[in-house]
Amino acid sequence: MIRSALLVAFLLSSLVPRAQAVLEPVARTIKCAKAAVNCLVLAPKGDRILVGTEDGAELIDLATGKRVHLLAFNEDQSTEVWHAQFNENGEYVMLAGFTGKRAVYDLKTGQPDGRLARFTWLPNSLAMKAIGLKVGNSPFDRYYQQESAQHGEITAKADKNGTIVFHDPKGAAIQTLTFPTTKDVHYRAPCLFTDTEFITATVDGRVLFYTLR
Repeated sequence: MIRSALLVAFLLSSLVPRAQAVLEPVARTIKCAKAAVNCLVLAPKGDRILVGTEDGAELIDLATGKRVHLLAFNEDQSTEVWHAQFNENGEYVMLAGFTGKRAVYDLKTGQPDGRLARFTWLPNSLAMKAIGLKVGNSPFDRYYQQESAQHGEITAKADKNGTIVFHDPKGAAIQTLTFPTTKDVHYRAPCLFTDTEFITATVDGRVLFYTLR
């Protein structure tokens, strides 16, 4: 009798859906150049996404998944982009490297615009230092600015090997996204929520879109 009751309880528990933050498998993948993705930023209109990598940045059209511009970036012989920011209307974007050096690009042409003084929306040197990007940093330092993100009561946190762990309000892990192809134990995947999706990326240039539950 007890054994039957335990069996029924087990069967019932197996039918109860486990708590999840996002639906698996991944709903959509956009492949960029094969390079580690450090940051992801949506354009103000939500129609494009800026993918900052270890080798510059790519502006991607979300409707087609195609590259709009490849933005070359160089800072003291480093091509790593650690931080990016659009202006209000999405016509320009700022890229920053490990020392906080700012470079602005005109997104109509994809070319850099060196007239920084006229861009009043740019964060100043103090703001850049506040996010860990400052003169004197080593080019080997890593500044993953999007190691966590929150949507409602769910928090996404980047972990080793590019893993993403979702936590409930009490801090309990409820779901984990793993990517076996990521062998770099130090790599931290960017975490970005929209109203309907969770977006992350990999060390080999893939941008992954998951549907929120």
